[in-house]
Amino acid sequence: MFDVGFTEILLLSLVGLMVLGPERLPRVARTLGGMARKARSSWLSLKRQIEAEMRAEELKEPLRHFEKEVKGATESLKNGVQAAKDFDPRKASDKPGPEGKAEPNRE
Repeated sequence: MFDVGFTEILLLSLVGLMVLGPERLPRVARTLGGMARKARSSWLSLKRQIEAEMRAEELKEPLRHFEKEVKGATESLKNGVQAAKDFDPRKASDKPGPEGKAEPNRE
């Protein structure tokens, strides 16, 4: 996150020692360290949650595709059932056969 080297840490420690004094510096350093730990922990938790949501979305996409296919097959099946219900053999015998001639009515 921050690119802080050894010399920067040493300089900050010396300034902190002069400003805060030797009695308060360890307590302030502990407090800052704890805050940094909490911030890092919160950041990692948030990162894990976002990654989990992204994985969940990646898994949902094939399910959506499958759902569309199932709906399409269901509609096709419903149309076939309705066509079978609406079928009238008397009307079908007056339609031209495979040779283009009308088939005789067999009643």
